[in-house]
Formats: sequence, C-alpha cells, structure tokens
Amino acid sequence: MRSVLVVNCCIRREESRTGQLLDSFVSALPEDCEVEELVLMDEQLFPLTGLFFDERQALLETKDFNDPRFLRAHRFADADIIVIAAPFWDLSFPALLKLYIENISVDGITFRAVDNHLEGTCRASDMIFLTTRGGAYAQGSGQEDMEMGSRYLKALSKFFGIARYHLVAADGIDMEGADVDAILYKASEEAAALAEGI
Repeated sequence: MRSVLVVNCCIRREESRTGQLLDSFVSALPEDCEVEELVLMDEQLFPLTGLFFDERQALLETKDFNDPRFLRAHRFADADIIVIAAPFWDLSFPALLKLYIENISVDGITFRAVDNHLEGTCRASDMIFLTTRGGAYAQGSGQEDMEMGSRYLKALSKFFGIARYHLVAADGIDMEGADVDAILYKASEEAAALAEGI
C-alpha cells in the first residue's frame, strides 16, 4: 500500500470550494493508496516563538527526534504521496498552512544539512497542491507573478526532496460573469484524472 498524507487547510470546511477538488482527488485514488487526512483546523499548532521555540531548539541540538512535537514531521517525511488542499488567500494561502510547514520543517527529519548545502529527506514521490482562486492567476493571465502560494509550495517540494510537483487550480471563480460550476467541474475532473494516474 502507498501512504497518502492529505493536509487539509480548507478553512470553510464543508462549504469550501477547495474541498470539492480534494473530494474529487481522494475519491479517484487507486486502490493501493491508503489515505491519512490531517485537518489543520483541528490541530493544535503553535508558532515557533518564545519558550516553544527554545524547547524545540534544545531537542534539535540533542537530536531527540522522538519527541511528540515532531510526530507531524515524521508523518510528512514518511508518506509516499503528499496532497495539500488550501484556498488562495492574500496572494498565497492561509497562515495556518504556513504554521504547519514551520512545524514540519525539521533538520534531521524532512531535510538535513550535508556539508555546505541542504538536501530533502522526504520519501514522497509527488506533492499535489489543490486550490481555488477568486481571480485569474494562472500562467498567461498577466497576474501570475502575484501568485505566491503554488510557487512557494513548488520550491518547498524541491527543498524536501520530492521529485514531482503538481498543481490543480480552479481559477477566476469570483470574477464577474464566471461560470463557477463549470470552473469547479473542470478542475475537479483534472484532480480526479491526476489521482487516477498517480
């Protein structure tokens, strides 16, 4: 069985349009995939600051990677496929997702320092980002340089040693005259096709 870690940052939960893409993707996964879903809205995530940061640094210095606070990082590093679902907010994605990323970015678990460079140590072959955007930010839109979420996650995928990065975006769903249902349907179909071939 291949392990699929779903990082769900669909803030609006059942009302989330990004959640529709996620449902389509997960439903189309092959039978040899076992899904573990991490709903970030239900997680107790803390920023790396103050005593929490100091305690983390002490653990890293002693290489005590068995501490419970590193469990999320281990799950991420050990998954065969990573799926991240989050809406487009403030030119990127919700801060909750960035908070999660800060907590799983652990030298010795998801990456490591080797000589004078860093290399990723995650097992995943693929990272998939599912998102919905109110405006048009896809390649060729003239606004692609304003989109930071997918660009950041693509770089992060490389940093973590994940070879393939995929993006499925329902673009322009809040623009005047947009056929929202058609846009979501097309993106959901794209998500399902990607899952079937993963």
